[in-house]
Amino acid sequence: MDSKQVVLITGASTGFGRLIAETLARHGHIVFATMRDPGGRNLTNATEIRALAKRESLSLHILELDVTNEDSVEQAVHTCAEQAGRIDAVINNAGYALIGLAEAVTAEQAQQIMDTNFFGSVRVNRAVLPFMRRQRNGLLLHISSGAGRVVFPAFGIYCASKFALEALAEAYHYELAPQGIESSIVQPGAYQTPVFGNMVRAGDEGRTDTYGVANQIPVKINDILATTAGNPQEVADAVLRIIETPAGQRKLRYRVSPTDIGVDEINALCEQVQARLFEASGMAADTAFVQRSAAGIA
Repeated sequence: MDSKQVVLITGASTGFGRLIAETLARHGHIVFATMRDPGGRNLTNATEIRALAKRESLSLHILELDVTNEDSVEQAVHTCAEQAGRIDAVINNAGYALIGLAEAVTAEQAQQIMDTNFFGSVRVNRAVLPFMRRQRNGLLLHISSGAGRVVFPAFGIYCASKFALEALAEAYHYELAPQGIESSIVQPGAYQTPVFGNMVRAGDEGRTDTYGVANQIPVKINDILATTAGNPQEVADAVLRIIETPAGQRKLRYRVSPTDIGVDEINALCEQVQARLFEASGMAADTAFVQRSAAGIA
């Protein structure tokens, strides 16, 4: 495989996505940083990225992509493939956080966050997989969260979207390995990115009048996350290492966090449970390669 990877990143206007795009491009990779409305709401971000690419002679390109719109996803993926000739990796990074007690989150808000944080990856992966299948290689990399493994009160709906993403990414991991396509997950902890300032709040807080002290949980959790947040460049550097790891040697999950809340233990236990599940269901031989990959020993 060419050491210079063609990488498409969703949600690359700010935060993890932008840092990842800039980091990969600075290490010689061909990067397509995608975002919604680069000629309007994200004009400043797109202009800054283009200026950086010109100033540092980076192969860093802007594409419009809205993960909630299937036509937009298909168009961006086809443009990337046409311009670069292939797609080696897609980084499903687009997403946002929603804070508030679960009952206070409206059904519409719950649908909207799932449409971005979960179904967005479904759309992007379905669009890119035909290209990877023809290549007989590729990487689907999903930016999840520690909140995809543990539940924070006042972030229940956000956690649900990340739990769903984790399940989807793991299913791809097992199903696509025989075709030479890998699926991995990055689980960031708390990092100081624009996500803190852009959180959506539950829209029906009148529902929480009877919750008493539980009403203080959102503020306390938000304060804890803000005060323990680390340098987000750590996540971008981890993604770079994953992208540059030879095919067949990537793990299923990568935990990147400034604090240890036990997610590694959960990951290890789930790996053991999955192995027992495959053994009990007679699929152990069929999934042996994938299991070795999950442990990083393929």
